Amino acid sequence: MKLTKQIGLFVAASMLAFACGAPSETVETTEAQEVAEATGQTLALKTDETVIAWRGYKPTGQHFGKIPATTGELVVADGTIKGGTFTFDITGLTIEDMEAGTENHGKLFSHLQSADFFDAANYPTATFEITGVEPFTAGDKVEDKEEFISENTPNSASSLSPESPTHWISGNLTMRGTTKNIKFPAAVTIADGTVKAKAGFNIDRTAWGLAYGDEATAVDKAKDQFIYNTVSLVLDVTAQ
Repeated sequence: MKLTKQIGLFVAASMLAFACGAPSETVETTEAQEVAEATGQTLALKTDETVIAWRGYKPTGQHFGKIPATTGELVVADGTIKGGTFTFDITGLTIEDMEAGTENHGKLFSHLQSADFFDAANYPTATFEITGVEPFTAGDKVEDKEEFISENTPNSASSLSPESPTHWISGNLTMRGTTKNIKFPAAVTIADGTVKAKAGFNIDRTAWGLAYGDEATAVDKAKDQFIYNTVSLVLDVTAQ
């Protein structure tokens, strides 16, 4: 099957982030957690200054693009993020490695929107709700997952991570009707009433039901006929 019909992944995420965990993991992913009510100053997400980039992989190629943030807010107090929520438009996902309007671009976009992946007709948005924020300490580190080696092995978590993380962010990521809690490091600055957060991380798309071409079922396939479960996200978030 053509590469353009096979690669699909996600993101619709909504978060600032980066990956940590044992070598067998991408981000630390657990069951959904309770979202505590946060008090403090509420800052609105600046959607025109917020970028959520995605990248998916298979041994013979990659696809990448962005997912627009539509609404969101952060709550800050005492110089720290206390809470926040974001919404992302899956139907507005872009593909930047192909020319818009071409046949292959249209096929890939339609496939990503289909029930094989995001099922956008039933789940047009994704959300992220912060459940916890902790300092990133000098002894903390980001571990890399072992991947099948190919010409397009997924970018490692450590290569995506911001240079100097300041906090661990935990939050519930909901997409395709499934909610999981993820925890990751982010580089956060708060100054003059503006919050900026930068991060990069990997998620396992199958945890949210995006299992088309799952590499775990590729044992009897040629090694170039599966899609990596790993999806990379790089985020640059601004709220004011």
